[in-house]
Amino acid sequence: MRFVLGLLAVAIVFGVPHLAAQDLGPQVKSNRKPTQEERAQKAAREACKIEICDIIETRERHGPDIACDIGWTWRTDEIIDALAGRVDWNWGQVICRTELRLDRAGLAKAMSAPRASFKAEPHTVRCDLQQDGEPYVMEIELAPTVTFKNGKATIAKVNWGDLSAPAAIYPGIYAATGLDNTTNFLGPEIVHQINKFVRKDCAKVKDRLPGRRVN
Repeated sequence: MRFVLGLLAVAIVFGVPHLAAQDLGPQVKSNRKPTQEERAQKAAREACKIEICDIIETRERHGPDIACDIGWTWRTDEIIDALAGRVDWNWGQVICRTELRLDRAGLAKAMSAPRASFKAEPHTVRCDLQQDGEPYVMEIELAPTVTFKNGKATIAKVNWGDLSAPAAIYPGIYAATGLDNTTNFLGPEIVHQINKFVRKDCAKVKDRLPGRRVN
């Protein structure tokens, strides 16, 4: 079971980018100079975060929906440090990307209503891995739902969907995501991260929000 839960930790790290943490993704520390691609990825994530925070701050229902193409790169040593020995990692660096789509009106309503549920559109996270120099791809679908009460997340569920992954890790991730779909043991952590995003992370970019309003 420890192995299965460790693999799910990998899946959640690489599979829940939106409204999940600062910088729209898991935080890992690195002393290395970022590559040009990594800088571009960070800029795209930052722009997307500002768009999401603008809806959270203004609660304006009229305007464009969120449509972001975002990605992350985790280097091998960063992954090993982040996993802290929970899982032996031999898949090299990981590059993940997704097309994030969020309904503006639904998110604005969820943040302003006394109680409301918000469901993200189903989307797929694709991750490129390597083992012994051979390229591999993992793709996992998710469609998270979050219940808000007075603008604060109270219940969340990942809602894992279709999965394709290398044979060596497929059974563990499949079993773990199925377990989470049944028991929702990741829900409390997602709730915590969403509320942190709304309360703290959006405050850091408050002065940079477009502030769209319809008079």
